[in-house]
Amino acid sequence: MIKRNLLVGLVLLSTGAFAQQLTTNSGAAVGDNQNSKTVGNNGPVLLEDIHLIEKLAAFDRERIPERVVHARGAGAFGEFVAAQDFSAVTVANFLGQAGKKTPLFVRFSTVTHQQGSPETYRDPRGFAVKFYTEEGNYDLVGNNLPVFFIRDAIKFPDMVHAFKPSPITNGASDPNRVFDFFSNLPESTHMLTWLFSDYGTPANYRQMEGNGVHAYKWVNEQGEVTYVKYKWVPLQEAKNLTAAEAALIQAQSIEHATLDLYHEIEKGNFPKWDLYVQMLKKEDFEALDFNPIDVTKVWPEQVAKSVKVGTMTLNENPSNYFQQVEQAAFSPGTLVYGIEPSEDKLLQGRLFSYSDTQRYRLTGNFQQIPVNAPKNKITNYNIDGYMSIREQKGDVNYQPSTNQPAVVDHAKFKYSKTVFPAGTTTVQSKIDKENNFKQAGELYRSFSKVDQDHLIDNLGGALSSVKNRVIVAKMIAFFYQADQNYGKRLADVVKMDRKEMQILLAK
Repeated sequence: MIKRNLLVGLVLLSTGAFAQQLTTNSGAAVGDNQNSKTVGNNGPVLLEDIHLIEKLAAFDRERIPERVVHARGAGAFGEFVAAQDFSAVTVANFLGQAGKKTPLFVRFSTVTHQQGSPETYRDPRGFAVKFYTEEGNYDLVGNNLPVFFIRDAIKFPDMVHAFKPSPITNGASDPNRVFDFFSNLPESTHMLTWLFSDYGTPANYRQMEGNGVHAYKWVNEQGEVTYVKYKWVPLQEAKNLTAAEAALIQAQSIEHATLDLYHEIEKGNFPKWDLYVQMLKKEDFEALDFNPIDVTKVWPEQVAKSVKVGTMTLNENPSNYFQQVEQAAFSPGTLVYGIEPSEDKLLQGRLFSYSDTQRYRLTGNFQQIPVNAPKNKITNYNIDGYMSIREQKGDVNYQPSTNQPAVVDHAKFKYSKTVFPAGTTTVQSKIDKENNFKQAGELYRSFSKVDQDHLIDNLGGALSSVKNRVIVAKMIAFFYQADQNYGKRLADVVKMDRKEMQILLAK
């Protein structure tokens, strides 16, 4: 029977029943995909073998520049269903009706490590959602952790350099370099407490939380502004890994989170998240002991209660990883009307940097790639450039023009007005109400004893590998200011007494 089936298969192949005709990129049929055209049987290859040249040229260009951050990622398609009508606070169309469905694409990622790195590394996780709304795309670009290391984009290149491999050794991320940088930034204390807890190693992408991290502005039809912060809450059990659990998984798989997401969706176990927002008015800011647009801070529930916005379901895997995940381009500057950036100095820099890096990676027409293309009609006179594929007709490629319909200005689509205090001057200075340590201490005290122990083990272990004791002393001083017990336990791990710390900090 086996021989008969094999014979039938060979016959079908020979008759073309299972065969396919290969073509070049221009559609011409390929006669032989296994043998190059040569001078005689054993002679040199001819340059006129067009299929060979095209095939090699395409192969040579398969790789595009790797993302500087968020290089390792996974993605999926799905939909968002609004929970209620938010038109009183924003004119954003996809939030204007309870039950309204919006298609979307999500990309999860690790932040600082390169493509091919283990997904068990201690690292923030990217959580980026592209909503294909009826009025254009909206990118909610965030992380799994609710705060960030720095509060000004001017420090971002330096921070990433500190996390990346040494320019001398090209080795893995070096705690000596990382803590050398952060020992000069007390604002990092809160984020480091999150990162070195078990939240720094999520179990997978399905079971992790997401945060918009920054404050944004929602604007209603009257131009009134409400500041908001976003949070994604998984309807699957949220789960993190201990350092020991992460090491065990890493010994078996470096891509466990990517495969977990793919296989669960393939099986029909579609992951879901509820989206919540917290809201504040500008007039509420002054009463707080921190600056609400400071990206190193969370908004406590007693300050701003969370309100459910809707539910996201991921129900479709990509059909091609490169085209739909690697070429997916996100930017916090991809906004719809009714949603605007706040004055957050880190966010303001990201508005430029994220789109700019996509232009570098994917050309200036990256928004025409299908996964990035909006579903609604595009009408503007941006033309040409690499990979321009959007249909453009007619002689007029400028505006205004007597030969084209007039452009309609609509009050709904105008930016909100911001009133600055009289006599305001331009400055380069720190923000008001830095309050660098309070929330880090509150976070430490909110952890269970087990979670506190894990944090001390993880962070203390990293600090123990730092050779420069001055750097260690400066870091421990930050954690002391967050919580005395927190700092003392770390000092015990690195074997640093109070006298040594005083001497080192005096240098």
